Amino acid sequence: MRIVRAKDYEDMSRKAGDIIAAQVITKPDCVLGLATGSTPIGAYKRLVEGYEAGDLDFSQVKTYNLDEYRGLPGDHDQSYRYFMNTNLFDHVNIDKANTHVPDGLAEDYEAACAAYDEAVAAAGNQDLQLLGIGNNGHIGFNEPGDAFVRGTHCVDLTESTIQANSRLFDSIDDVPRQAFTMGIGTIMAARTILVMANGEVKAQAVHDMIYGPITPACQASILQLHPNVVLVADEAALSLC
Repeated sequence: MRIVRAKDYEDMSRKAGDIIAAQVITKPDCVLGLATGSTPIGAYKRLVEGYEAGDLDFSQVKTYNLDEYRGLPGDHDQSYRYFMNTNLFDHVNIDKANTHVPDGLAEDYEAACAAYDEAVAAAGNQDLQLLGIGNNGHIGFNEPGDAFVRGTHCVDLTESTIQANSRLFDSIDDVPRQAFTMGIGTIMAARTILVMANGEVKAQAVHDMIYGPITPACQASILQLHPNVVLVADEAALSLC
């Protein structure tokens, strides 16, 4: 795992954004695995700025997002489809038909999850997979548990994740209790994995991801087995390393 140290959130966003931009420039028809949440917003802003400056072309890029809340339609302002449109897709020249987010309203969710994995594989898997890391070490919505789940699946969110996400909703009661998420196998199929982390609240999870035992109690620890992981983190997130 290669560690890129950043001074703060802005520096982290710039460095991570530049890594994603380099992937797009190097392979214009690349497949990107994308993440949501507050961590990558600055990196997406960097990509939009690159497009507006004429340096980036997303017309051939395909994207597959990590996850989506179960029960939220794509036009709900807290859905991850809405997040991606608002923070990136609406501001660059990407073909929306080439952007993919799990269907939060899928009735036969097992079939929908299997189809999502098949679509990622048919696209050739991710050239670059962007990840954040949860306070409890989750990646995507793969929560601490007894096993690493290989494929895209439906998960029950832990209380800590619900609490962490409640700031985005009017009430904690409005936070969905389940989500669809790429599994560990789908994530690990990416040729490059880029992890972003900022803030002291992520320090223990970052430490356990890098130095802890490989255990489903910290889902991010599986990344120790991937041959090409880049961690871009600020000083606070790296304070225990």
